[in-house]
Amino acid sequence: MGKIQIVTDSVSDISMESEKKYDIHVIPFPVVIGDQSYLSRVDFDNEGFYKLMEENEDIPKTSQITSYQFEEMYYDFYKKGCTDVILVLINSEGSATYHNSLLAVDSFFEEHPECEGKISITSHDGGNYSGAYGYPAEVAAKMAQEGASADEINRYLREILPKRQVYFGIYNLKYAGKSGRIPSAAAFVGDKLGIKPIMKIWDHAITTAAKCRGEKKIVAKVADMSVADMEPDSEYQIVYGSDRSCGEEITKKMTELLGYGPTGEYQIGAAVAANAGPKVVGVIFNAKQA
Repeated sequence: MGKIQIVTDSVSDISMESEKKYDIHVIPFPVVIGDQSYLSRVDFDNEGFYKLMEENEDIPKTSQITSYQFEEMYYDFYKKGCTDVILVLINSEGSATYHNSLLAVDSFFEEHPECEGKISITSHDGGNYSGAYGYPAEVAAKMAQEGASADEINRYLREILPKRQVYFGIYNLKYAGKSGRIPSAAAFVGDKLGIKPIMKIWDHAITTAAKCRGEKKIVAKVADMSVADMEPDSEYQIVYGSDRSCGEEITKKMTELLGYGPTGEYQIGAAVAANAGPKVVGVIFNAKQA
């Protein structure tokens, strides 16, 4: 029986507990604040990053995971006896990381021809952010632990990832405006008028799905929109940032609407917080089919 290694990146926002429990290899994303470079999950935890954001006027910037990093990682897994490496990575429209993982496969086998036929590498475009692909990565790792084959795991990921959708509300538009996710002028006006956007992530794209006036309406709006778009009677996960009470509030609201709670909770890490700000709340789910 082969040895399967599940790999994701830190933008998946899986917890440290899940990383260890399911033996998931998490690649840390580089983050730059001012003239200082950091590695997410290595140099700080989520709370530590939120604190850095408070202490610095500079907007954090993230960069990609390089092809060279992937090549080295593939060879390390080969030396550890892995027969299958399955990667679930950040949205290819938001980072070159996924494409770099593909480029690295060819160069890896060119550099190490002795590995040909002994290790299989399959990379999946998460098409989204945070737990939208982090949760499937966890499920894939559980499947591997329970004895599923690489073919079964890859089939599951190919089927589930295109279904994943997110609605999330942004409380402070400062970061979204400067990151380019929302036009700066719209972000400035929105903050002045107390208008908060509800963002939708679907099929690789981030769009403004709705707006509400005032923070108190965000949770109810996100919950109502999520319930309307999700597969009936299906599982869902919640996502939140620096304010844990937002996560508790959306969990309570979704449970009231559906009659059951979430199957996972994801606190945004450095990469998502750098673009959306530290305070967000959202729901991750499988979109119902047209």
